[in-house]
Amino acid sequence: MSVRATGRALPWIGPVLILIAAVVAFPTGYMIWTSTRDLSPYGSDRGSAGLGNFRRLFGITELGSILVHTVVWVAAVVVITLVFSAALAQFLAKDFPGRTVVRLAILVPWAASVVMTTTVFRYLLDPEVGLINRFLVDIGVLDRGFGFTERPLPAFGVAIGVAVFVSIPFTSYTILAGLQTIPPEVVEAGRIDGASAWQRYRHLVLPQLRPAIAVATVINIINVFNSLPILQILTGNIAGFGADTTTTLTYKLIRQNQQLDTAAALSVLNFILIAIVIGIYLTLIRPATEERS
Repeated sequence: MSVRATGRALPWIGPVLILIAAVVAFPTGYMIWTSTRDLSPYGSDRGSAGLGNFRRLFGITELGSILVHTVVWVAAVVVITLVFSAALAQFLAKDFPGRTVVRLAILVPWAASVVMTTTVFRYLLDPEVGLINRFLVDIGVLDRGFGFTERPLPAFGVAIGVAVFVSIPFTSYTILAGLQTIPPEVVEAGRIDGASAWQRYRHLVLPQLRPAIAVATVINIINVFNSLPILQILTGNIAGFGADTTTTLTYKLIRQNQQLDTAAALSVLNFILIAIVIGIYLTLIRPATEERS
């Protein structure tokens, strides 16, 4: 692109560049700079710390297991969400009575506050008064109320379920938008050729959904990786680090340990990890996209 063409385009892309600089570039640069400073518990800058904050971060003995939790958390929520959303989008694409109402109802978990939704699930699972616990006791599945949110493993599993629940609406609508761009003649041609429903979906529909699935996956990875409210509400009262991810560890470093500089170093690590994951994902889907084009 010539300098003259760039100059003509600048008035149109200038506001976007300014927005990116203000919302993305400056906070990222400030975060990296903060990770190299020696900060007091109250945020006062006491000078350069070099790589001391990163050495303190990697000195946390539980960091390895927390990284494993983070991988499990992101992978489980994103994969389960995509599977359920693909099936739901396929259903919502069909013509049936009340389809508009059903489509609007699907939006409720996404439109509602994540904190409110998670809190409702927490009370439903309360071992003493939770309706789910009472129901499981009444039908004989449990002898007494079980503390789903009082132990690391079940609490982590519940958090994954809640995260999937609130992620499905956006993902379903993204995939549904992709489905509606596929010409009906393509699927009909597969049916005439004798392909089964699964074969038509796998070989005709799914390849054309790659762009929509790619968008949904990237956005879900970012949202789930940085998700704090769900894990904090459901696992925040559990002692130790048995249900922590790097995001909740950052919160603990700030609120409990008042180690703002170490938390900044962990934020830089989080940024690098999510950039690597998204880069790998986009690299893996690029060949298929290029082939299709």
